[in-house]
Amino acid sequence: MYKILFVVISVLPGFQWMWAQDRSIAADTVVVSEHETVIRGETVPYRATVGTQPVWDEGGKAIAALHYTYYERKDVEDRSARPLMISFNGGPGSASVWMHIGYTGPRFLNIDPEGYPLQPYGVTPNEHSVLDVADILFVNPVNTGYSRILDEEVDRDFFFGVEADISYLAEWLNTFVSRNNRWPSPKFLIGESYGTTRVAGLALELQNRQWMYLNGVILVSPTNMGVDRDGPVGLANRIPYFAATAWYHEALEEDLQQLDLYDVLEKAEEFAINELLPAVVKGGFMEDEVKDEMAGKIARYSGLPKETVLRYNLDVDYASFWKLLLLDRGYTVGRLDSRYLGIDRMDAGTRPDYWAELTSWLHSFTPAINHYFRDELGFVTDVKYNMFGPVRPWDRSGDNTAENLRQAMAQNPFLNVLFQAGYYDGATTYFNAKYTMWQMDPSGKLSDRMRFEGYRSGHMMYLRHEDLDLSNQHLREFILESLPSKGEPARY
Repeated sequence: MYKILFVVISVLPGFQWMWAQDRSIAADTVVVSEHETVIRGETVPYRATVGTQPVWDEGGKAIAALHYTYYERKDVEDRSARPLMISFNGGPGSASVWMHIGYTGPRFLNIDPEGYPLQPYGVTPNEHSVLDVADILFVNPVNTGYSRILDEEVDRDFFFGVEADISYLAEWLNTFVSRNNRWPSPKFLIGESYGTTRVAGLALELQNRQWMYLNGVILVSPTNMGVDRDGPVGLANRIPYFAATAWYHEALEEDLQQLDLYDVLEKAEEFAINELLPAVVKGGFMEDEVKDEMAGKIARYSGLPKETVLRYNLDVDYASFWKLLLLDRGYTVGRLDSRYLGIDRMDAGTRPDYWAELTSWLHSFTPAINHYFRDELGFVTDVKYNMFGPVRPWDRSGDNTAENLRQAMAQNPFLNVLFQAGYYDGATTYFNAKYTMWQMDPSGKLSDRMRFEGYRSGHMMYLRHEDLDLSNQHLREFILESLPSKGEPARY
């Protein structure tokens, strides 16, 4: 059930409505509409606020407009006890569209049960949304979505870098929380892909610079977040992902193929950690018989020929794997979700011609989000919605965000962390997510506040309907379990 009850348009000074003379967006706008939907069998009335809010420089001048969408459940008596979940996607340079209409929001992309495009394009009710337990804010950083730089004289370094991104967004969130009277509320950050770098850094930045404390951070398909995994570790860590993808495409030896995915992954992880990693540490000084044995086992878990593995000196990179796994069938496999198949111009080469999964996702997401803002939420502008915006060059120096998150957890006993990852994601693999979790806190004293969940899909695990249900349920549980009992102090 879904209906628009009424639409209220609140226009702040400078808002350029409908067809303005120049193609620009105002710094401060608000469009409000009211709706209701059904989540897990319960009718949920909610208010949707779409708008822009300024980014100011140190002198108080508006230098950018950040576009956001804010969903509030209407039948809540005590907003101070109501969790607020703040959502970011990644890239860097990606809009918040993916988790907005693909994961946690009240409307969901029109796709088939496995995530492939359907027509007509658009959105349907999301009966799995976590709006039943938390209000949700979707934020588009500068140059993503409808967000834009307003002062062309401003130094781009103010926005485009690991540390700069975290700094200005923390200031922006302080203003949003103040404007919407959400200081008393329990707060959660959720980020996907590069968004995990963003929210991991924001956890400490909000705490130490804005004095805003969180209850939880959710890392969806997390990046390395500054955790080193080069050399032998990087080589060994690929194997479980290779095994998952080969199992999905029925490219493993028969005895492995007949096992369930989880059983295959358990064996592949044990091999990677306990056999392959100690062996490849010796590099070119590895004994010939050991190298031959390791090549055979890599082939066994990757679905690649042993001769191919030997030609790569055991170090088969991701791009080559995507190109080679199904070479005899005439297909490549996707990077962000290796369930997707692509067709290249020629079989030769070292990487696929294009990312099959991303072209599929853009096929369905782009028309849906443009239609949704204009026709359902009433936000009308001639500014183009940037699925991916111009944010390069991006300064990646100073990425210490896993340590930032560890520090935030150590300083805040209420702060918990959830890792979510898809087994078929080859860009930010599930095993690297586990490795980050294992390495983030060497003391092990925070491990009881970290949780990992994996899914039988890829980078955007929620696009598979079965995992949409499961991943949102894990989110729901995490949010509710991260709320302290009444009177419970934040102390060790």
